[in-house]
Amino acid sequence: MLALRLTRGAKPAVQLRRLLVAMASAGTGFLLLCTLGYAMTHQDDPTGSLLRLAWCLTPLAATVHFAMAVARTDPGTRPRPGLAAIGLGPARLMAVSAATTALSCTLGSMLALLFFLHLRGDLTGMPFDGAAAEFLAADESLPLPAALTLLGLVPVIASVAVALAHRPKDTRTAATRRAARSYGRFGAYGRTGARETFGAYGRFGARLRGAVQPAGGPAAEAAPEPKKTGAPPARTGDPAPAAPPTDESRPHDPTPNDLAPHVLPPAPREAPKGLPWGIAVLAAGLATEAYATRATNPRPLTMPGGLTTAPVPVLLGWLLTATGLALAGPGLTHLCGRLLQSARPGALRLLAGRVLMEEATRIGRPLGVVCAVASATYAMTELQDPGTDAFGPLTTLGTLLVTGCTIATLLTAAVEAKHARADTTAALLRLGAPATMLRSAAALRAGAVLALFAPLTLLVAELAAMPLTR
Repeated sequence: MLALRLTRGAKPAVQLRRLLVAMASAGTGFLLLCTLGYAMTHQDDPTGSLLRLAWCLTPLAATVHFAMAVARTDPGTRPRPGLAAIGLGPARLMAVSAATTALSCTLGSMLALLFFLHLRGDLTGMPFDGAAAEFLAADESLPLPAALTLLGLVPVIASVAVALAHRPKDTRTAATRRAARSYGRFGAYGRTGARETFGAYGRFGARLRGAVQPAGGPAAEAAPEPKKTGAPPARTGDPAPAAPPTDESRPHDPTPNDLAPHVLPPAPREAPKGLPWGIAVLAAGLATEAYATRATNPRPLTMPGGLTTAPVPVLLGWLLTATGLALAGPGLTHLCGRLLQSARPGALRLLAGRVLMEEATRIGRPLGVVCAVASATYAMTELQDPGTDAFGPLTTLGTLLVTGCTIATLLTAAVEAKHARADTTAALLRLGAPATMLRSAAALRAGAVLALFAPLTLLVAELAAMPLTR
């Protein structure tokens, strides 16, 4: 009920993002149902059915990625101070976020089922003069358990992924966790300053030696007398010597260690460490595509029902290439920020570069995924024969779905980054920074990212298509 109330009371922008998640889930569910219809009409071709099902994994992954990005920007499930007092702690908010994602994806899956049944003619009659009957299995009864199982993949996987991404995390450092829970001898909590020797715990009276002795006791009697110096004893009437200044009497200068934690500026973030790994995986993907052309036919395969795909080794190479671009995206975005601040930067370039470096992890990975999708689409277009259609109907739907989800994920990450630096923007406006300067910095960031990632996308697309077109 709480998830329904938060869904109903959200702002129009949030509702629009949830509606886009439902549409993406509907497209993926329709592709899965089309795979089921093809398997029903081509029972003698299990390999083709498995290949179609594997081809649907790319739209499924794009939909889940988009659902996770939308769940991160949902203001209704964002942790805020005071929510734990009314029972909305991190675990409850995680459950609410997962339930909201499941509701959106389930709505899309139901729309996909209704549209699939309408095309089959189970609701109103066969539309489009029966042109889609080949991959819809209109002549056979639809197995409802199999259809519901396929339609439940998107809501279940998306909700589980959102729950794992929003699970409560322990923000304490390792040293703080060890200090908070330390064990002494025989399982006792806490540690003493002095280390004990072996068997000291069982020795009689070992625990009584550190007890505080009363005043005038043996400890006071055994205290050594102060050493006599050569200074003459003080006479009556002489002023007492001034005591040396102590730490309490000295003027205290504030140092960085004495300031409050909220006064100190945050420590600068390190550069993302995935750039070398991304380049290595990208090179491995391109090498896999090059070696795959020697053993298999690199031309695309057009199967019945309008599905165009590539051979399995080529698909594996493209998958490695996409993974490499996604890993290298944050590092390349951080590099853009550093290049903007090079060679005597002004206030505008300095602000744009620092924002890019701060948001490198948030927007870098969606940028890498967009580059991977664009390069794969370009390579598939180059592989088509000039006299044939570029894509079939199902391939067109899958391409539009994957492209739309990746672009929407990038835009959602940009909105999330804007909300994350809202306090910094407000502080700059209070200090007198003009609004045109902030807009110019945003345009400069977009131009710098486009100037780096657009040639990279074209280069990767040409390298991916080069061994396949020879």
